[in-house]
Amino acid sequence: MPSAHVTRDLQDDLLRLRRDLHREPEVGLELPRTQEKVLAALDGLPLDIRLGRSVSSVTAVLRGSSPGPAVLLRADMDALPLTEGTGLEYASRFEDRMHACGHDLHTAMLVGAARILAASEFAGSVIFMFQPGEEGFAGARYMIEEGVLDAAGTRPVAAYGLHVASSMLPGGFFMTRRGTLMAAAEEIHVTVRGAGGHGSQPFRAKDPIPAACEMVTALQTFATRSFDAFDPVVITVGSFHAGTAANVIPAEARFALTIRCFSREAHARVLDGVDRVVRGIAAAHDLGVEVDRPMGYPATINTAAEAEFAASVVGDLYGAERFVWGPDPLTAGEDFSYVLEEVPGAFVFLGACPPDRDPATAPFNHAPDAVFDDGVLADGAALLAELALRRLASA
Repeated sequence: MPSAHVTRDLQDDLLRLRRDLHREPEVGLELPRTQEKVLAALDGLPLDIRLGRSVSSVTAVLRGSSPGPAVLLRADMDALPLTEGTGLEYASRFEDRMHACGHDLHTAMLVGAARILAASEFAGSVIFMFQPGEEGFAGARYMIEEGVLDAAGTRPVAAYGLHVASSMLPGGFFMTRRGTLMAAAEEIHVTVRGAGGHGSQPFRAKDPIPAACEMVTALQTFATRSFDAFDPVVITVGSFHAGTAANVIPAEARFALTIRCFSREAHARVLDGVDRVVRGIAAAHDLGVEVDRPMGYPATINTAAEAEFAASVVGDLYGAERFVWGPDPLTAGEDFSYVLEEVPGAFVFLGACPPDRDPATAPFNHAPDAVFDDGVLADGAALLAELALRRLASA
């Protein structure tokens, strides 16, 4: 069986692509420049390419020399809406957009994996999933709805994704976990509706503020008293708005909260419980309430066998000393979780902390001064390709 290898020419190409993507970041589900760059980088490879109908996605299928199973490899392509503060020569040329989460590296790595695999012998198919809208837009869900999992004609036997980290891990180190790797993440907006009035005569109004405040404190009690400490739930209210003057009772109060939890069971229970708590308090105060969920991701749960497989491949390629098992799940969310709900697979972190920085103190992903080391591009591309080659060979 051939082993994945990144040539010097390919490494140079990936470096140029990554920096070109970094200079022109795009946010959300519509990424026309990014999509164009990916298509140009894949040009000439024997791929069946399909573009997204509702989003700027790219699905590419590489078929081996003989029939067999399929494996999916994924990269997210979108950036974040913040102003870059790194001072890099290839920094974003837009004030309000930055690749602060390393998705430009992910995209370049997946292009590299496609080029490696196109020059390799294998049976079966590889699906390359270039996804927009990971940062709060559920781009993976759109691609699944449009058929990415069936693009090869058969469901993948496994799916793999990589995520770089600008701190937390030393550069070139890999980390994953069996089971839950990252939290379910929900954003919920609550609007409490009453009737405005004069602050001196609250009995003539329906004041939404006390009820909304009661909801905030009740939600904290609900989280700590309803869930096992070993399957925890975090509820944080980060925004609260009501009123315009000290002597005016407003007609409504609004607050927004985020939820983090680590199992599918806790996720379902906490969503139901938040709804019951706020509606119950509103009813007790004879107030109306609206509950909106604009964004939510399931927990990212690795298949144990696939996590162990990924760890063994890292060990074979780079040495066991460059792999660590994560002790605890991360509280950040990730929409590769939608893929892992459908097929077995694993998500792996790759340290991309620059060698002149301390991974314990370097700015983490999403910071305006987060910097990622280009030196890990070859390692990420080779690992993705090797995961596909070995998984297809073992199926």
